[in-house]
Parts: sequence; C-alpha cells; structure tokens
Amino acid sequence: MVGGRRSFSAADFEAADLVDAKGSTTVSVCLPARNEEGTVGNIVAAVRAELMDAPGLVDELIVMDDHSTDRTAEVAKAAGATVVACSDVLTHLGNQPGKGETLWKSLYVSTGDIVVWCDSDVANFGPHFIVGLLGPLLTDPSVGYCKGFYHRPVGADQRGGGRTTELVARPLIALLFPELGHIVQPLAGEYAGRRELLERVPFVQGYGVEMGLLIDVWRLAGPDAIAQVDLGVRVHRNRPLHELSSQATEVLQAALHRADRTLVNTAITLRRPGFGDTEITMQERPPLIEVPGYFRHGP
Repeated sequence: MVGGRRSFSAADFEAADLVDAKGSTTVSVCLPARNEEGTVGNIVAAVRAELMDAPGLVDELIVMDDHSTDRTAEVAKAAGATVVACSDVLTHLGNQPGKGETLWKSLYVSTGDIVVWCDSDVANFGPHFIVGLLGPLLTDPSVGYCKGFYHRPVGADQRGGGRTTELVARPLIALLFPELGHIVQPLAGEYAGRRELLERVPFVQGYGVEMGLLIDVWRLAGPDAIAQVDLGVRVHRNRPLHELSSQATEVLQAALHRADRTLVNTAITLRRPGFGDTEITMQERPPLIEVPGYFRHGP
C-alpha cells in the first residue's frame, strides 16, 4: 500500500456514505487564498454544489483572504463562500500575513468539529479532495489528523512531492523524525483535523506551518492518530526555483526548532547572490485554547 500504515485512497469513500457516518459532527472547509482569483471560484462552486447544498457533507465554507490585491474575495463570494479577511481577525494580536497565520485564523473563525484545508491554487480541484480527507476522520474516531498526497504532473517523475519536499522536508524527517517517514507528502496543503486536536497545537505563521503541525500533532496524539489519503492528481501553479529558498528556510527552521530549540536562530538573514538579502523570522501563534476569548465549538 502506498504510504504505509493508515493510508487510503479517496476512491475508498463516497460522499453519501460519509453523510450518514458524520451524524451530528459538523464540517468546515477553509480555503486560504492570496491572489487566487483564477482558481478559487471553481473550487468554491464545486464544494458548494456537490458537497454543501447536496448531500450536506460540508456545513461551512470559508475563504480566508490573505491580503489579496486582486479579485479573490469578490470571486469567492460570488461563487458562494463566506469570505473573511485575515486582517479583520484577532486584530488586537497583530496583523501578520502568512500561510500559517491564515490557517490559525481560519480555525478561530470557523465552527466545525472537523476542519478541512485546501490550497486555493489547485487547477484541477474535484470534490473527491474533500471527501477523501474526511473519510478516515468520519469513519474512524481514533483518527485525529489526515494528510492528502497526490501525483504531480511536473517533469519526468510524477511520483514525488515538490522540490522543497524532496530536497528539504523528506531528508529532515529521515534524520530527525524517522517515525514520520511514511508520510508521502508532509508539506501538502490539503489536510484535515479534529478541532479538539488542532486547537491544542501552535501554528507557525509562515510556510513552516505544515511541517510544524505534522510534528506537533504526532507528538501530542501519537502516530496512529494520523492518516493519509491518495487524492489522485493535483495540478497547481509551480514557483520558480529562486522563490523556494525562503520557503525551504522556513521549513528548516520549523523542523530544527522542534528537534532542539538551541539548534537554530528564529531570526536569520537569507543571502542569495544576485537576489539580495531576505530577513526571515520564525514566529508562532499559540494553541487557540490559550487565546483569551476563544470559544471552542463542538463537543
């Protein structure tokens, strides 16, 4: 079986069956988005028509607008999503753009017992992405966190993850966290979890969030609480190589900080000749249960 223990395929689950399995459990789908007007509307429309209006698998659909300068918010709202500007959430705690910041705030504003995240740049999105991620969580109460993995039709080898995954994340896991070596794509942007678990872990504000969450959930809940699902093929925008240095550095910071807090500075200068210097600071948001005023929804 690809991916080892507790690994599934999206084809293993049907939306109608999961509606029966969910009972009173509520589901929120949250889409972090920054300047994704070209793809976010199709994703929202598909979730709304095929999973929310009928058969009722999804109860809430939120697009978190992360300081977009295009028509992302307008397109998402027209397609049927509730649009929330990240800059309007928890304003007394500051306004910091970033992938992890957006996810943390989406957990705060959403209400579902289970929260599903999906990147908004997916060009071939299908409802099976959401159905697949929900499958293990709704059919097995011992599963608390579910990661997606997929085939990426880029270059000659379509089996692996992205460049940051293969060159940074996977070697880091092999060296420092080998118990997570079976996770096919640790940096995948499609994953889901139970609120009662997600609200108890911190969120790295930037691109290290996926690595941080995977390690922290594993430490908190154990390896058997993590499942993964093959979502098939994923087509999305690929960044040029020079744009991946900052992302890779943030992933390194998050992993090394969790292995030993003395290994790496949280504030560094990334120097790339020909591209100028980039200041990178790893900051984390605390578990939501530690945030005054947070109301935990669900049981």
